[in-house]
Amino acid sequence: MDKTGYGVQMTTTEAVHGGVPELTPARWTDSKRYAWLLGLLVPTLPFIAWGLVEVTGLGVFWFFGPLFVFGVMPFLDHLVGDDAKNPPDSVVQWLEQDRYYRWCTYLYLPLQYTSLVVACWLWAGGGLSAVESLGLALTVGCVCGIAINTAHELGHKRASVERWLSKVALAQSGYGHFFIEHNRGHHVRVATPEDPASSRMGESFWAFLPRTVTGSLKSSWELEAERLRRGGSSPWTIKNDILNAWAMTVVLFGALTATFGVAVLPWLLVQAVFGFSLLEVVNYLEHYGLLRDKREDGRYVRTEPRHSWNSNRVSSNVLLYHLQRHSDHHAHPLRRFQALRHFDEAPELPSGYATMIVLAVVPPLWRRVMDPRVLDHYDGDVTRANIHPRRRERVLRRYGGENNTAGLVA
Repeated sequence: MDKTGYGVQMTTTEAVHGGVPELTPARWTDSKRYAWLLGLLVPTLPFIAWGLVEVTGLGVFWFFGPLFVFGVMPFLDHLVGDDAKNPPDSVVQWLEQDRYYRWCTYLYLPLQYTSLVVACWLWAGGGLSAVESLGLALTVGCVCGIAINTAHELGHKRASVERWLSKVALAQSGYGHFFIEHNRGHHVRVATPEDPASSRMGESFWAFLPRTVTGSLKSSWELEAERLRRGGSSPWTIKNDILNAWAMTVVLFGALTATFGVAVLPWLLVQAVFGFSLLEVVNYLEHYGLLRDKREDGRYVRTEPRHSWNSNRVSSNVLLYHLQRHSDHHAHPLRRFQALRHFDEAPELPSGYATMIVLAVVPPLWRRVMDPRVLDHYDGDVTRANIHPRRRERVLRRYGGENNTAGLVA
């Protein structure tokens, strides 16, 4: 095995340009090719929970989804470790055209909705206590929230079928406007104070959550209304991608309520709120404190790898379709997950997303871990960070302004 770590053989004629071989698909193997199927484990969490309850008789296993995401995944991240290897440039185009990887995302959707229907059947059956129903709702919410990541992967693609499937994946969370805001809002304004989905240094997750939910909703409506106005249409039309995405949610929830009874509606709402909150806490940690500089003409510089936090933890990356290689995603939004690369200049999170989410919901822990990393990323000059306006004076007092690391010791 050579230095690429992908089992590629280098011949004498290939040992040119500093020893880097000209690789072809026939001589290269994706070491995680079949590991990507593990992403399909997530939509089976409600079935696993049900099975554990049946085997053990313990109702606590209805909470298996959160236990898996926030307990098992962090453990696996630390056990398995990192993988910073990149696919060679010479195979990237071939790799992106391999339809096997697309089916790894497509198959999430039927499993996602099968688990939702089964959950409604369980809620409607009357055999669960209120606490057990809540546990099942949170487990389904984990499926729902990670489905938004599947929608994220599909929604960036040019193929109309994948963009339509993205809306389908979002229907369970009622977050159809994400399809608009993420692609046409967040990717334009990322790592700037104007972006509602970029968290600021000194801003807690609990302050960020209402700001990003309301700000993203407002922004997505403005973006879509402007698109329709340019075409001479009112925003109040079925051509509005926000309205037709929301219509999918209304039809879905209406059909489930009509089939299983009104008793399922509160739990559908709980799982939806938990699901989109899971998305927003990921948004919180992906760009915390990072700021793009402005050019002389007042416009922001192009998005670069240094404007997103990265993580190369293997376990969570295969379950999240490489979402944690976020820097390359923002540099190349159309690039498919299997071809996303690691950049040495990208700031690294100390662990995978699951662990960082646990830290994010406890602001003192989050600040203790992440604020020093933001400061280090900017070489001790905290004024270069994206600082929360209401906390700016406090942050500057704590970290002493430019080139001062005295505040690093809590």
